Amino acid sequence: MINTRRHQKLRTIDRATQSAVLAVCFFLAGASALAHDLWIEPTAFLAEAGKVIGVKLRVGVDLLGDPVPRDPALIDRFIVADRTGTRPIIGRDGEDPAGLLRITTPGLMIVGYASKASQIVLPAQKFNEYLVEEGLEQVATLRAKRNETNAEARESFARCAKALISSGPVMASDADRALGFTLELIAERNPYALQPGQSLPVRLLYQGKPLAGALIVAVNRRNPAAKVSARSDKDGRVTLSLSDPGMWLIKAVHMTAAPAGAASQWDSFWAALTFELPANSAGPVPASR
Repeated sequence: MINTRRHQKLRTIDRATQSAVLAVCFFLAGASALAHDLWIEPTAFLAEAGKVIGVKLRVGVDLLGDPVPRDPALIDRFIVADRTGTRPIIGRDGEDPAGLLRITTPGLMIVGYASKASQIVLPAQKFNEYLVEEGLEQVATLRAKRNETNAEARESFARCAKALISSGPVMASDADRALGFTLELIAERNPYALQPGQSLPVRLLYQGKPLAGALIVAVNRRNPAAKVSARSDKDGRVTLSLSDPGMWLIKAVHMTAAPAGAASQWDSFWAALTFELPANSAGPVPASR
C-alpha cells in the first residue's frame, strides 16, 4: 500500500513537472511563440456518435506544432456549439489534449478556444518582420509616422481559435456560426459538403462586425508551401479555392494601437479555423421538409 501511494505521488509530481516545463518552454519562446499560429487539432475531425475525442491545442508553423497543455490561467472561453446549444469543453489542468469532447449529437460541431491577453516585448527587427509576414502593413506605416520603426514594441495578444467537427450524414442545414470571439473566422459553407478544388467562402468579424482589408491565409497540411490567400472585402469576405484534401488551417491577424495609458502599445488578435476536407464527399443530405 505504501509503495502504491508513493508511486501515485511520484507520478503526480512527474506529471506536474512535465506540464510546468512545457508551460515554461512555451512562454520562454517569447517572440518565436508569438509569431507562430495557435490552432485546435482534434484527434478526429470525423467522429462517430458516442465517441470521446481529444481537443488538442497546438502552436507552430505550417500545421507543425508543439502541444499547449490546458492552462486555466490562459483560458477565457473553451466551448463547443452544436444543434443542442453550447457547453464547456472539459479537461484536466496541465494535460494534453487540453480538452475532451463526447460526441452526443449528429451534425456539425464548432469547437472554440479564446485565450486571455498575454503581454510580450519584441525587438524592433523581429516585430517589423512579423508585421510583414502577417500582412499588417498599416501598423508598420503607423510606426514609421511615430518614428518607432527602430524601437522595440510592447504588445498584448490574444488567440481566437475554432475547429469544425462533423458527425453522421452531412446535412444541408449544418453551418458554422459566430461564437462571439473578438476576432473570428466563419466558414459560410459546410466544408464537409465540399469536394477538393471547390471554393470555400469565409467571413472575418472583429468585435462582431465585418473586417475589411485583412490578410486571410489558408494552409493545407499535405502541401503547406502552396498557401492560398486573399484580402477581405468590405463585407469581411474572401473566397478560397481549396485544391487538396486533408486538414486545413485558415488564419488571420488583426492589430490595433492600444488605448492611451495601456501597458502595451499594440493589441493583436489571432483567429484560426481548422477542419478536414474529405478526399471524396457525397455532398449534403437535403434538409427534411
